[in-house]
Amino acid sequence: MKNIRISIACSAFILIMLGVVFVYSASAIYAYDNFGDEFYFLKKHVLALMIGFILSFMAMSLDLKFIRNNVKFVLIIAFILLALVLVPGIGINAGGARRWIDLALFNLQPSEIAKIAVILYLADFLERKSSKINSLIQVYLPAMTVVGIIMLIILIEPDLGTAMTIGAVGIIMLFISGARFKHILSTFLLTVPFLSYMILSTPYRKKRLLAFLNPWTDERGVGFQIVQSFLALGSGGLLGVGLGQSKQKLFFLPASHNDFIFSIIGEELGFLGTTSIMLLFAVIFWQGARAAFKAEDIFRKYLIFGIAFTIGFEVILNTGVATGLLPTKGMPLPFLSYGGTSLVMHMVAVALLLNAARH
Repeated sequence: MKNIRISIACSAFILIMLGVVFVYSASAIYAYDNFGDEFYFLKKHVLALMIGFILSFMAMSLDLKFIRNNVKFVLIIAFILLALVLVPGIGINAGGARRWIDLALFNLQPSEIAKIAVILYLADFLERKSSKINSLIQVYLPAMTVVGIIMLIILIEPDLGTAMTIGAVGIIMLFISGARFKHILSTFLLTVPFLSYMILSTPYRKKRLLAFLNPWTDERGVGFQIVQSFLALGSGGLLGVGLGQSKQKLFFLPASHNDFIFSIIGEELGFLGTTSIMLLFAVIFWQGARAAFKAEDIFRKYLIFGIAFTIGFEVILNTGVATGLLPTKGMPLPFLSYGGTSLVMHMVAVALLLNAARH
């Protein structure tokens, strides 16, 4: 287990440090133009990094039994924070979405906390109910009800990407726990029409779907972002144009320092750079899966795999959007994208994984 923990910790640390470099590279010009300070986003990112290291140290130091005994408390806090986001005057409305709470130094995004809360809750609940795992009434419905309520609140914000991530981790944790496949399949079949309605009934989501199918039909409108992402990745070639030399970050590619930071990395470091980053993520997921199978008890097994899967799923969503394999959806790239709460909670998640994999 020691070698597994070292490889996960080193991979995450390298990604975090690369995140500092590329948040500055992708945001400096935009920050100077809008705020008169090229370090505006970098300073906020470093502040989040410091908070992340402190909370990660705490997560690593706490006895896992203490964490498990307070799982319900964490879940309740997540519910309260998610509800507060929707309260006018508390939740911040930006870009047509209400996802943040203003804490003066930075904006808190409760949905990021909810991801960890769901993983902890399910790991504990499924371990306690392991002898009744096939029960629809006693296990499957209670677990999916909690997941479903959190997803519903997040969808109201609206934030389809995070809701999908939480739903996916809920389903995969139930699957590896041994829940009946027919229950999981029924959930999937019921979810598909609902998601289809959510997408097709919302004009901007429908436009994004059409742009995904052919972004060049409206390359100056809804397809603009993905076309600029293609240009960034294509310009990078094999070795990239050089660190700090991206052209697409010069007000061409929107969200270049958060949702589309992968495209800027591809432009500056090229195919070899993006491949190296994907390999680091692969190490975290693969070694996390290995640690889960080696874990000495069920709670640790589910906690480790839930965290590893969530990080892997988010990476697939983010890079899938940047490369045009998935419709455009706001989703930060773990450890690399600008976003205080996302960075902090991903660092805490890895610390919990390392804590659980200690034995």
